[in-house]
Amino acid sequence: MSWNPALDPHTPTGDAVDAIETVIIPRARDLGGFEVRRALPAPQRQMVGPFIFFDQFGPAEILKGDSIDVRPHPHIGLATVTYIYQGRMHHRDSLGTDAWIEPGAVNWMVSGHGITHSERTDDATAEGPMTMSGLQTWVALPKDHEDRPAAFEHAPADTLPVLEAEGKTVRLLLGTAYGAKAPVRTLSEMFYADAVLAPGAALPLPDDHEDRGIYVVEGEISVAGDIYPAGRMMVLRPGDRLNVTAGPQGARLVLLGGETLEGPRYLWWNFVASSKERIEEAKEAWRAGEWESGRFQLPPGDNAEFIPLPDR
Repeated sequence: MSWNPALDPHTPTGDAVDAIETVIIPRARDLGGFEVRRALPAPQRQMVGPFIFFDQFGPAEILKGDSIDVRPHPHIGLATVTYIYQGRMHHRDSLGTDAWIEPGAVNWMVSGHGITHSERTDDATAEGPMTMSGLQTWVALPKDHEDRPAAFEHAPADTLPVLEAEGKTVRLLLGTAYGAKAPVRTLSEMFYADAVLAPGAALPLPDDHEDRGIYVVEGEISVAGDIYPAGRMMVLRPGDRLNVTAGPQGARLVLLGGETLEGPRYLWWNFVASSKERIEEAKEAWRAGEWESGRFQLPPGDNAEFIPLPDR
């Protein structure tokens, strides 16, 4: 049996609980006019399935001549997905990947033992202002993949399954749901989907995954008679079959979850690991800065600077 973060002896069961097990209100941060709202990890939940980090960013207007510059930084023990609603982002990594992240596409970066990458807008605003919004998500890796070699996979928007019926459109980004399978090769069982609902449209949630959550990006939804506005993440009870219904303005949702991992994870800065020792080893490797022969290399074409190891 896999570890289930919901199985707590103080958690009520049976008639004492509602259809929604946990409601998470993201913490907001203003990064100089660029707002980021973090739903995971949260005090109530470290993970939903293997998803250990969930940020919604924007929408923000990037004026001509300005840019977003996330300098090269390292990761271990996780896979990243940056999913763009509006705008575009330039991704470079230490594997030599040089790609633009554009709306609707999936860029799946597996860090394994270690990878370094940067995300910038570069020349995306050279011709005029650009609106930027989207999601940054991390998936924790199973123990037997924590030390695997790093990898990068790109799935263009037109290769992803899109399911449409009765006022709802669901684009499957990762894993399996509703009988469909996304093309990206994941390392554990999961699902991750972008759903758009017309006013009043009802969407059944996948019930064949161990752990499931919903995040409301726009509009509002009702679940079992309760209303949930934009900027809320709801974690469902395992196995419950239920529908969500869009409010009068419609709604845009993220559906996520999957198989829980063998145990909790340690998260420090950009590192995720099953032990504190792995975190300490990665910290020392980044601090050493041995870019030519060490554990971490800087991305080709973006190796003039990097984010230093934080003090804490």
